[in-house]
Amino acid sequence: MQGSRVHVRHHRPVYTHAISSHSMRLLLNLLWVVLGGGFIIALEYLLGGLLLCLTIVGIPFGVQCFKLAGLGLFPFGKDIVDVPGASPLGCVLNVFWIVVAGVWIFLSHIGLALGLAVTLIGIPFAIQHVKLALLALAPFGKLVRDA
Repeated sequence: MQGSRVHVRHHRPVYTHAISSHSMRLLLNLLWVVLGGGFIIALEYLLGGLLLCLTIVGIPFGVQCFKLAGLGLFPFGKDIVDVPGASPLGCVLNVFWIVVAGVWIFLSHIGLALGLAVTLIGIPFAIQHVKLALLALAPFGKLVRDA
């Protein structure tokens, strides 16, 4: 038996229970609330939306804050899409939104994204802050839906 080799094959356990995408989204959303600032962000958007809804002129802007609050609380598993056939009024409202608050909200989300992106663990949260920043820049004519 000189020169012959015996190959022993080691079997690794096969995992049959993969984590479902729903479970992963739930886990990431829970981590987001605790580590990514999701609870504070959602609370700020809710408070801003309530204050804006106190005036008749502010109601459309308050509704957009509520949309941002929902996405800010649980962003994983959500997509932002353009509303088909959105009215030109949405464009006018977006311009007003950008001038009054959109730029500041956008910059705050980008700042948080940059801060989170420096860590490996924070990268998924940074991506969600970029998603929120883009919606915060021009929320009218956008729809948040399940991915």
